[in-house]
Amino acid sequence: MTPVLARLTDRLAASARATASRLSPDVDAWIAERRRRPFESALITLDELTEPDGWGFAPGTGVLGHRSGRFFTVEGMHVTTNQGPVGEWWQPVLVQRDIAILGLIAKEFDGVLHFLLQAKMEPGNVGMVQLSPTVQATPSNYTRVHGGRPSRYVEYFTDPARGRVLVDVMQSEQGAWFHLKRNRNVVVEVRDDVAAHEDFLWLTLGQIGCLLQRPNVVNMDARTVLGCLSAMADAGASGAEVFGEPLGDPPEPGAVHPMTEVMSWLVRRKCEHEMSARLVPLTALPGWRRDTDRIRPEDGAGEFSIASVRVHARTREAPRWKQPLLAPHGPTLAGLVVRSVNGVPHALVRAEALPGYRDTIELGPTVRFPMHAYDRTPPEHRPPFLDHLLTAGDGVRYDTVQSEEGGRFLHAETRYLVVEAGDDFPRRVPPDFSWISLKQLNALQRHGHYLGIEVRSLLLCLAVACPNDRPTRSR
Repeated sequence: MTPVLARLTDRLAASARATASRLSPDVDAWIAERRRRPFESALITLDELTEPDGWGFAPGTGVLGHRSGRFFTVEGMHVTTNQGPVGEWWQPVLVQRDIAILGLIAKEFDGVLHFLLQAKMEPGNVGMVQLSPTVQATPSNYTRVHGGRPSRYVEYFTDPARGRVLVDVMQSEQGAWFHLKRNRNVVVEVRDDVAAHEDFLWLTLGQIGCLLQRPNVVNMDARTVLGCLSAMADAGASGAEVFGEPLGDPPEPGAVHPMTEVMSWLVRRKCEHEMSARLVPLTALPGWRRDTDRIRPEDGAGEFSIASVRVHARTREAPRWKQPLLAPHGPTLAGLVVRSVNGVPHALVRAEALPGYRDTIELGPTVRFPMHAYDRTPPEHRPPFLDHLLTAGDGVRYDTVQSEEGGRFLHAETRYLVVEAGDDFPRRVPPDFSWISLKQLNALQRHGHYLGIEVRSLLLCLAVACPNDRPTRSR
């Protein structure tokens, strides 16, 4: 490890231990005050959504897009695959070619690294306001296509001379709901004074870790950027260990599989799993219909529908707007099984094929499953290990509901669950699964398109939100 990286590890460790700061003495009151503001996000009909200078359905294809040609579109997608219980399906999908900046400004105060987070209102957020990165904006936003105010602090991420880059990596978003979506996850450390606007707050990693133990406070974009940062430095919650294992060594020693075997397994899964995801007109989706309020599955089931909202938020760059949102029909479970093998922490991850991924497969959690579909899904079609996660009991190490991206999804909640494997858990797993050490997963997270967004959130929560309750048993 280079001296620079070692120092970053030490500084992140100190920040993770700091659960209080003079810059933010009462975080709860600060968040509560911002949530009391008169924000509005009201469901409207699809007819109300469409207007001459706003959103509309394209003639012929029915694609739902903004008249400016920017922001995002709702299109149709036809998917075929050679694996799984369903070999073909049609669905709407969000298409956003802009690469958003998810950027955090870092600065040292009183010898402790702090991060500038924003209390941001998004129309699909549970609780309306959640903590987001310093900048969470697409080019359509920060080039002011909406005609509103410029995005605050964006210059720190568009001008490389503004500070020292700690992390800068491209990562995917939800591969089931987006088509080829990716964001720039970036952390920039500054030395100069940065005045915090009233809706921004300097927080330590320790304070953020405490907030991650609460539902729907730290948003998805903040979690993915912080996950990339912690992976870059490989720092644990205590600043020294995860599961009792010292960090800072190369990722190979003690791992069940050397990294070359991990990569070979991943390549084999990509070669064996054939998947085609083709964009098609929104009007040509068997099993879907467009009615007054939504684009929805004809059978009333399905994982989601497309809704639309009217928004009023005076703290945003554009204070009023309308937009479509993808509305899940219930919460999702993202569960990760972990175990310590010969003193080295490992996670059971899945090579998950999703139609929106650029290379078909990224590493997903042990289980990702829409829980509203549990009763109507035959047991033989439920994912392996689902029932083990749901009946874990004393093995639970993290269990909190968190929101997904409120700018594109309406009240999309995921139950993030980490469970320590007991003695009865099988060591041999199906071909799509592999035990990979946490260090190896963090090494992969330093590069784009290896770890799906749910795994990135789980690794962050496991690292910084569970300081007093880590698995220690050795198998």
